[in-house]
Amino acid sequence: MTSDMRIPDYEVHPIFVARWSPRSFSNEVIDDATLFSLFEAARWAPSGNNSQPWRFIYARRDSIHWDSFADLLNEKNRLWASKASALVILVSKTTHVRKGASEATPLRNHSLDAGAAWANLALQAEFLGWKTHAIGGFDREKARELLQVPAGFQVELAIAVGKQGDATSLAEEFLERERPTPRNPVNSFTAEGIFSFADDLAVREVVSR
Repeated sequence: MTSDMRIPDYEVHPIFVARWSPRSFSNEVIDDATLFSLFEAARWAPSGNNSQPWRFIYARRDSIHWDSFADLLNEKNRLWASKASALVILVSKTTHVRKGASEATPLRNHSLDAGAAWANLALQAEFLGWKTHAIGGFDREKARELLQVPAGFQVELAIAVGKQGDATSLAEEFLERERPTPRNPVNSFTAEGIFSFADDLAVREVVSR
């Protein structure tokens, strides 16, 4: 799906503009080669000190784990995500043993690096003709317990993976939002030399009053 709201300001590879997050999925089964191609793309994301803090825990639809993964999602997200081909929980390691050290120290950029891995996964899915949708609305504490995530790891995100389905199968509240969203222009988030973002500075001024 394309949109006149998605016209880049500068030349980029079309995959960046084409990627978006639908809620309509087709129930299609995902094979190992495809799923692990997504994880392979995530593998090559950049990370501080080459710490690679990302961990992906997954369930394919119709597997013994599927229902328990779907139950982690809040009710509204479960309505559409239950038709995905796979559900993935992204977890990040919060410490790292740096080269030459003997003990782990806090890894301040663990969430940032995990986000880079998620972006790689999403773009690889787009390249292969699949879609992804990041989900923030899920029970992180329940996920920690169910997936046996130990201390020292942060539960970050749920991700639905699947082939895009017929949008008319969605509930009306989702159907209205089933389209690519626009992005802020490049000049709204770039500044040379100093922090000079007018809107952000205006918000800071209001908060400080």
